Amino acid sequence: MGKGRLEAFSDGVIAVIITIMVLELKVPHGESLEALAPLLPTFLVYALSFIFVGIYWNNHHHMLHVCSHVTGPMLWANLHLLFWLSLVPFTTGWMGDNHFASAPTALYGVVLLMAAVAYVILQQLIIRSQGSNSILREAIGDDWKGKVSPALYVLGILFAARSPAVSQVLYVSVALLWLIPDRRIERALSRHRE
Repeated sequence: MGKGRLEAFSDGVIAVIITIMVLELKVPHGESLEALAPLLPTFLVYALSFIFVGIYWNNHHHMLHVCSHVTGPMLWANLHLLFWLSLVPFTTGWMGDNHFASAPTALYGVVLLMAAVAYVILQQLIIRSQGSNSILREAIGDDWKGKVSPALYVLGILFAARSPAVSQVLYVSVALLWLIPDRRIERALSRHRE
């Protein structure tokens, strides 16, 4: 099976996720800049969530670029990833509306952790399906970012009960870790073209 439908479907779902998140930003009552102040927590968590969804979209695109064909298990793994990403708008809204309270902050971390786990599952299925000369396997190498990120999410979930602010710092740290474009796949592709 070709990968075009998988890419198009995933892009569509991610576009809807971002649209749902932005619709949660309510217009303030009042015309002064002070009227925006109560919306600041909601906007901050929206920005963080937008970055996370964008990182997944970008890395998903690169990962599928080196994929030559799609298997049934890969389709299910992709749906698994999209399921967890589709919960980001809900946890984003809940955390923003409750000003980063403990329970919403913990659930936000759980959703991010599960999306990371789902991404790794998809990644491993792609590597397995592409055989021993998988460009993706070569590109990800030891994948230190992929190992550190879930650990930071778990710490964030654990800290949420005592200090949601620490959890937020951990979640932002993961976003910053991945915000710098990952060129591993592009480098691996260029080596194979030589």
